[in-house]
Amino acid sequence: MVDQRQVMAFRVQAQQLDRAEGTLDDTAVLDIGVQDTGPDGGRWALAVRGVDVAASPAPELILLWTVRGAPHLYRRADVGKVAAAVEPFSDADAGKRIYDAARPLKAAGIANLAALDEVAAQMRAVVTTPTVKGEVSGRLAAVMPEPYLRFCRPCDATHLYEMPFRLAAVRAGLELRPDTSPPVLQRIPRFRKAATPGARFDLVRAYLRLLGPATPRHVADYLDAPVKEVKARWPEDVIEVTVDGETRWVLAADEPALHAADAPTTRLLGPFDLLLQARDRATLVPSPAHAKELWPVLGRPGGVLVDGRLVGTWRPRTSGRKLTVAVQPWQSLPARARATIGEQAERLAAYRGVTLAGVDVAEG
Repeated sequence: MVDQRQVMAFRVQAQQLDRAEGTLDDTAVLDIGVQDTGPDGGRWALAVRGVDVAASPAPELILLWTVRGAPHLYRRADVGKVAAAVEPFSDADAGKRIYDAARPLKAAGIANLAALDEVAAQMRAVVTTPTVKGEVSGRLAAVMPEPYLRFCRPCDATHLYEMPFRLAAVRAGLELRPDTSPPVLQRIPRFRKAATPGARFDLVRAYLRLLGPATPRHVADYLDAPVKEVKARWPEDVIEVTVDGETRWVLAADEPALHAADAPTTRLLGPFDLLLQARDRATLVPSPAHAKELWPVLGRPGGVLVDGRLVGTWRPRTSGRKLTVAVQPWQSLPARARATIGEQAERLAAYRGVTLAGVDVAEG
């Protein structure tokens, strides 16, 4: 049996949130992908894991639409294995991942994987040079048949369904140009998908390694995949543990670390940091009221991590070249915690290239 404190400490250590420095090559979260959403997205997630992102060569990273159709950073050298890892497990899995786009395809007798391949082929034909997403979408709408298309009321135009568009991009050998809005797609040089991802990039194993102990349901929810498909690929080298009365599993090689983990560290986590992406939210934040504050429907804040526990939320406030970090704690914070939060706020300001105006800590 393990408790919530041990689970959190294990994840903090497994995700290297407790280290002072590291490189892209030895940063574990890049194996599963680092979601790059918002100004404090992928590169901030690397920075809080000790990577000097200013000194890290940008070409060594690649930005792809992958898990849940979200943009994620990976090592460019790993792109072939990543492409194999993020493929749907089956046609049924592909249907779940593309959501409402599966229904018209099924009515037309088009298999989901075949549809993704067709979209990928057409996308690659369109994107011969860096091309903005809207132009790619418009050109696809002109050549794809009706089952692939939907009418978009806000745009008053007909588009490809969004999830097939995003999930087909990697199949087409396309990456996203960083720091472009709207997104610009371009071909990945010398792209070739690997035959298999291998154990390191296998997403089920990666979830267990970085967000364990977990259940097949947790992994399936993270991938937007059917639980049945995850169970069929569940590793054999796992150990059963009990967390708050629930049976979960951890990789056998990680069991000693689970029982020995300690996490005396403070970090300001971005809203989509991997630690906050775990699908057992009640383990991360036991209070339903606090969970609602950390994961609202719109406008997520970041999470304040102190000594292996999430103790509140934070939001940036900018005025010109000055940054104020507004912290909403869930309890009274001791002076030491306030001091370490201030240090992390200075780190955030330096990362953003601005001056820290102050840290505004509300009453807990």
